[in-house]
Amino acid sequence: MSRFSDCIALTKPRVTWMVVATGAVGMYLAKGPSDWRLRMVFLLGTVMLVSGANAMNMYLERDIDGRAERTRNRPLPAGRLPPWTALVLGLGLGTSSVVWLALCVNLLTAVLGLLAFLSYTALYTPLKQRSAGALVIGAIPGAMPPLMGWTAITNRLDLIGLTLFAIMFLWQLPHFIAIALFRYDDYRKAGFKTLVSEMGVATAKFQVVLYLLLLCPVALVLVPLGVGGKLYLWIAFVSGIGFLVVGVQGLRTSEDGRWAKRLFKVSLLYLTVVFGAMLAGQAVQGDDAVPMFVARHNPG
Repeated sequence: MSRFSDCIALTKPRVTWMVVATGAVGMYLAKGPSDWRLRMVFLLGTVMLVSGANAMNMYLERDIDGRAERTRNRPLPAGRLPPWTALVLGLGLGTSSVVWLALCVNLLTAVLGLLAFLSYTALYTPLKQRSAGALVIGAIPGAMPPLMGWTAITNRLDLIGLTLFAIMFLWQLPHFIAIALFRYDDYRKAGFKTLVSEMGVATAKFQVVLYLLLLCPVALVLVPLGVGGKLYLWIAFVSGIGFLVVGVQGLRTSEDGRWAKRLFKVSLLYLTVVFGAMLAGQAVQGDDAVPMFVARHNPG
């Protein structure tokens, strides 16, 4: 049972379920075919995909994890599992998920899943030790699940799906800058190149504000596209302003660690509230307000 628990830990279950939840939101918003089996197949494929990517990350960073207090007790650096276990698990789940999505969902969603898996494992993970630009690269696979949820039902790329991608992409940047601030010592010991360590705290704070200034209007683009209605409009607007206010506070404080932890918590609250508002707003609108692109794809 201990070895089984360690194998599960390789997939980072908490991170996996959070990422899969964003995919489920994209799938729900796309009011296309009501076949519940298609939806369950997509969710299973996404769980496999994210779990495989996380296991590969554990394998590639096993030596790095041993340097930091927060990660040194993970199964590989602690020696409870041999490295090949994570390698086989990661490649097996990653490959199987792409094939599963291609055969049981659609080819477009499978291609997006493959892009997410490769960009996370082959680009983002090794780049973290070489460049602070890894922050932007890492936001690409993190933003893919809601777009995949959308394409799983619609089988097309359009403005709604790409807007969901953009929201997740922009949200991750201040979220992970906050983590890099209050976990600065751990990241330094691990040898990660972050925006904070490479360009300084002041630059990191200004970039937080910049990304939040972009996130607020982008989140509202869904409304004229027919998603969420007035309920989502007001909740997203107020939440975005609140998130921005906390970000701007960082420019005026010298207590960087405390502010970063507050920003991190607010970022999680923002994502939960905004995605919840998407679901609630779409439920209130009902079938009379099916997004224009879905209606065009499914005229019946």
